[in-house]
Amino acid sequence: MVNAIERCLELSRQARGQQGEALAQTLAELDAVLQLARSAIKPADMPAMPDPGATLELDLTGYVTGWSAGAQAMFGYAAAEVIGQHVLFLYAEDDDDGNIAELFFDHSPGEAAARTEVRRRKKSGDIIWVHLDINLRLDEGGDPSGMLVRVSEAQQALSDQDKINLHARIIEDSEQGVLVTDAHERIVSINSSFTRITGYTPAESIGKTPDLLRSGVHDAEFRAKVRTAMQGGGPWRGEIVGKRKNGELFPQSVTISAVRDQSGKISHTFSLFSDISVHKDAEARMQRMANYDPLTGLPNLCLLTTLVGQALTETKRSGEHGALLVVEISRIGAISDTLGHEIGNELLCEIGRLFRATLREGDVLARLDGYRFAVALLHVEKREHAGIVAEKLLAALTSPIMIAAHSLQVGAHVGITVYNEDGADVPTLIRYADVAVARAAQSLESNFLFYSEEMNQRAKEHLRIESELRQALQNHELQLYYQPKVSLRSGRIVGAEALLRWRHPLRGMVSPGVFIPVAEETGLIHDLGAWVLEEACRQVSEWRGANLSMPPIAVNLSARQFDSELPKRIAAVLQKHQVQPEQINLEITESLLVRGTDKIIAIMNELVAMGMALALDDFGTGYSSLAYLKKFPISTLKIDRSFVIGLPYEENDCAIARAIVTMAQQLRQEIVAEGVETAEQMSFLRELGCDQLQGYLFSQPVPAEEFAGMLREGKRLAFPNR
Repeated sequence: MVNAIERCLELSRQARGQQGEALAQTLAELDAVLQLARSAIKPADMPAMPDPGATLELDLTGYVTGWSAGAQAMFGYAAAEVIGQHVLFLYAEDDDDGNIAELFFDHSPGEAAARTEVRRRKKSGDIIWVHLDINLRLDEGGDPSGMLVRVSEAQQALSDQDKINLHARIIEDSEQGVLVTDAHERIVSINSSFTRITGYTPAESIGKTPDLLRSGVHDAEFRAKVRTAMQGGGPWRGEIVGKRKNGELFPQSVTISAVRDQSGKISHTFSLFSDISVHKDAEARMQRMANYDPLTGLPNLCLLTTLVGQALTETKRSGEHGALLVVEISRIGAISDTLGHEIGNELLCEIGRLFRATLREGDVLARLDGYRFAVALLHVEKREHAGIVAEKLLAALTSPIMIAAHSLQVGAHVGITVYNEDGADVPTLIRYADVAVARAAQSLESNFLFYSEEMNQRAKEHLRIESELRQALQNHELQLYYQPKVSLRSGRIVGAEALLRWRHPLRGMVSPGVFIPVAEETGLIHDLGAWVLEEACRQVSEWRGANLSMPPIAVNLSARQFDSELPKRIAAVLQKHQVQPEQINLEITESLLVRGTDKIIAIMNELVAMGMALALDDFGTGYSSLAYLKKFPISTLKIDRSFVIGLPYEENDCAIARAIVTMAQQLRQEIVAEGVETAEQMSFLRELGCDQLQGYLFSQPVPAEEFAGMLREGKRLAFPNR
């Protein structure tokens, strides 16, 4: 209590110079309270002063030769325990700077001793601060013979007046604003920081009430809590919005406490406050950086997780439903590569604005990363409602978007999860929505799909296949089979297609229809394609070494393998196995032609220039166009088995097959029919002028040894008698 009264006393003395006789009575009251408080302190409460007669004598090397009773009282050691010991036994254990204070002094004999403040250790182990006064002793000849060290315990306590002066300086120099009011809530003292923060000078504030700082933004309940603290209900700490002299509102961190006199009555109240505008701005910036996407300004994954997490908790309690949609935008990467990332970024921002305008105010739109957005529908009546929202989002992208004079067209795929039906936590919902997005991208029926447990099982199966396929590459579980191609003129084998097979150690032969899509999706197709080319060339080289005349072997290429380095990779493999380019044909699919840029054409021309032939596989099932056939250096068309199966009885299949053969003949391209299984199919194709067939009518795909045996035996296709 004394400290609090002293603080207010000093502040009141400052105020007296500002307000004169109007505050003199307050000062007199505080002086009286202070005297009463001081008189309440009993002599026994005052700290005992150390005996000033503590001395010890040392020789020139620091060993103790004399020890006074005062030294014994101060340190607890008797003279018999210390005489002959080095003075270092009094040092604290962590005083390891290498200096022995008692042996170093900067005055001559006869001069006043310099006072040094150091730490020393008592016999009890306690560490104390002491003052050392060191004097050099001389013998009869005037030479140094030892030292006399006077030790006095350092005084840590301040006098009452020193404390009052110190506290006054601290208050005045404090960065915090200080406001002192009397029992009638009149301001009696402020410090310089009060003026700096609020703009009010002492003359403008002394004698007024703190209402001059009131902003008017706080309600009655809040003001009641503050008033309770001012009336002695205990200290209050919190944040208040204040008002400066110029009318500007500012946030402040405030502590309010009451000061009581000897009788327990509240005599004064003091407030300490700081302007936290800068901290609030920094906090807001940090919150924005943590929770919002810096490009679009939309909530990010962190904030989305928080909001949906709260909604999940609510739906678990209420039994209602919500939905989470992941939207993946297509073509942004190509646009950024062509027009620059600035255009791509502006496009993303515009897409965000379009989506925001499409959604309800209560729906959450977030940007996850890259080209992915997420939409949280915090409440849906039925699953179908989420599908309606997905359709609206897709419809928002149907029209071209104008960015910097560019008319840009993008698309999207949407994956939808419903909680708590599909998942009960945000990471699971996003993961399932990503699965649905991937499936939607492969679907020809819809650009949005709902997640289902069946879809989840397929995703897990994909992961298992991917993992085991990687092991298959390392464990030599892959094998090439060869399906002969037969001339419809001579009936002889004129080539073969190398087909990849996987012999699983537990599940036996795994269908390519199972693992090839997984390889395409995961990027493993690069490794598989490289292995197939390497193995085919190795086998051709082995057959050549066995003096077996081998027709061209066709190797399938994935669109993912088609990059500018493809010709170099193929040339390196051919050279490694000493295989001629005409011994390997390359088969591509129409999906590659859709990407028909000048870059793809240049790669194809480079392969043809090497002496390799290109065949278009599964012709007619994709985006077939005469324009493709005209632009690309393709020498062979393969009629897909889906058009062969109905021959010669299905009228539409017959018409399509006839059109393909006629077109290929006009373009001087060789024609291969796949999936020929009956003599009737063969006869029809032969009459059309088809060049080759490939199918079970002649042979299914067989291992390398069996195919080599067919060549040695000269196996031929038997044509039916006309």
